[in-house]
Amino acid sequence: MLPPCPQPRPAAAAPLHVFASLHHHRQPPQPLPHHRTQSNPVAPPPVHTVPPIIQDRAKLVELSLSLRRTPQYPGSISTSVPPSPHDAWRLLGDQDDEEEEVIMRALEARRKAATEIFKETVRKDGKFGITYTTNLAGRVPGFIDYVMIEAAALKRLPEFAESSYESRAKAVVRDSRVTPLIRWLKHNSLSYPQIGKLICMSKGNLERITRVAEWLKSIHVKGRFLGVALLRSGDNILERSIDELEEIVGYLESHGVRREWMGYVMSRCPELLCYSMEEVRSRVGFYLDMGMNEKDFGTMIYDYPKALGYYTLEEMNQKVNYLKEFGLSTDSVGKLLAFKPQLMACSIEDRWKPLVKYLYYLGINRDGMRRMLVIKPMVFCVDLETVIAPKVRFFQDIGIRNDAIGNMLAKFPPLLTYSLYKKIRPVVIFLMTKAGVSKQDIAKVVASGPELLGCSIVHKLDLNVKYFLSLGIRLPQLGEMIADFPMLLRYNVELLRPKYQYLRRTMVRPLRDVIEFPRFFSYSLEGRIIPRHKVMVENRVNFKLRYMLTPTDEEFDQRVKAAVERRQQFETGVSSHGLQSPQTTDERGVDDGTGLSHHDLASSETLETATGTDFESCTFN
Repeated sequence: MLPPCPQPRPAAAAPLHVFASLHHHRQPPQPLPHHRTQSNPVAPPPVHTVPPIIQDRAKLVELSLSLRRTPQYPGSISTSVPPSPHDAWRLLGDQDDEEEEVIMRALEARRKAATEIFKETVRKDGKFGITYTTNLAGRVPGFIDYVMIEAAALKRLPEFAESSYESRAKAVVRDSRVTPLIRWLKHNSLSYPQIGKLICMSKGNLERITRVAEWLKSIHVKGRFLGVALLRSGDNILERSIDELEEIVGYLESHGVRREWMGYVMSRCPELLCYSMEEVRSRVGFYLDMGMNEKDFGTMIYDYPKALGYYTLEEMNQKVNYLKEFGLSTDSVGKLLAFKPQLMACSIEDRWKPLVKYLYYLGINRDGMRRMLVIKPMVFCVDLETVIAPKVRFFQDIGIRNDAIGNMLAKFPPLLTYSLYKKIRPVVIFLMTKAGVSKQDIAKVVASGPELLGCSIVHKLDLNVKYFLSLGIRLPQLGEMIADFPMLLRYNVELLRPKYQYLRRTMVRPLRDVIEFPRFFSYSLEGRIIPRHKVMVENRVNFKLRYMLTPTDEEFDQRVKAAVERRQQFETGVSSHGLQSPQTTDERGVDDGTGLSHHDLASSETLETATGTDFESCTFN
């Protein structure tokens, strides 16, 4: 719960930025004398009657508290230097140095006294430690000056006419209710430097802090982000009205940013609160003009709020134009940014251009880069030297050529986002030690199947290896199968099991058929394996798995038709000449994919062709 707002005294001084409150009447400060510059020197003050000493001292205090002096070295040119106490003393006329020193010492003594009173009052009322209050007091010099001037102004009130300076300063600190505000801000995880900066930003009007903080909480800004939102939203955030802030939030809400997302958005990008409505409209229109709908725009802002308010419009236009150089249209860039708005955080000179040059060195052309950008835009957000280059060197070390690395990255861009030491190297070591892949084949496996490097060893690769070994496949044979078809280890065991059972029990095929053609597991059981097997059984023909599954439907029908014709010719020859070899068979003796040789057919081979049964497949390994 926020502390109640402090109520101003009836005769309180002006806010902190108006330090000329020591006059008897409450009037705005008179304009300061022109700064002395080389181009516009100030003429020496005319001779005049010195005003009373009280007014002189008030004028001196006003000038000395106005602004800090810029450090100057001997012989330097003064540029817009505020009047120093010595310059103020000149305005009052020639006075003795001793009197000037007395006034400055008295002023510094009052400031130190106000600081001690602030620390003591805050420590006792807020129950803070001595170290905390001391550190905080060093961060609020403006508020200390405010207390000092207000305490001096209270002496004009009847009830404080006879009171001491210490009692008046303590009353100012307590009446400002700065202690409950400090406790509340500290409770919301604000550090003492943040609290001190906020108090100084308020310029003595602490009500501004509570007013804006309450509004931020109303749009779901969490407590620990209140300080970030208040400090990063600009110095004018405490001066803006709630209606102006509500107008910004309402406009974003009308374009797809949900009300419950506003706290998250403003916490991550509080710079939005310091923009005018015209600036906000132009930034929103920047994305909507790229064909982005309001739903995608809202989710994009929630995903990365800085894309809307952190970068200048000039930077945003430059990055969009650079992305178009890859051959992307305006709508495609809009979709890309809606999917990965973090691209707006990348520098063209420091990140994108070196990356493009490096990818070109690996043999990746513009089309390949566009594919990488569309499939995995995160590649263009990672660091080249620390993330991408070490992975490429690792691939080179295991024997993959540069052109093959380029093809591999263009084929599977997510590979560059995997951790080298937590993902890529452990999978390579597993393939060589647990899956039987030889050192000569590991480069081929990784280059042709980079998707393996993204699989979990425990939940995917190890389970598949154990399953294949349980079928009776030896480890070197499994390594050769993986080298022939690396994707073998990516399939779910529950999908592999019914295919193998159908192969062994229904098709009555030997285990070596799978070892010779591991791609068998990549085909659909219901869509290709069973229908083609039924066609072979109905036509009493038999093919190797490679010739059974790889052809298209048209090629498969032609192959079946040719095999049926050869079988019919063979049966006709058997009926006419017994078991002698027909003269019309292929004299070359070449295996045509049916598994038969047309020279010296034995009786078992003749019967196998006639019945469409592979007798070797009837013996289980």
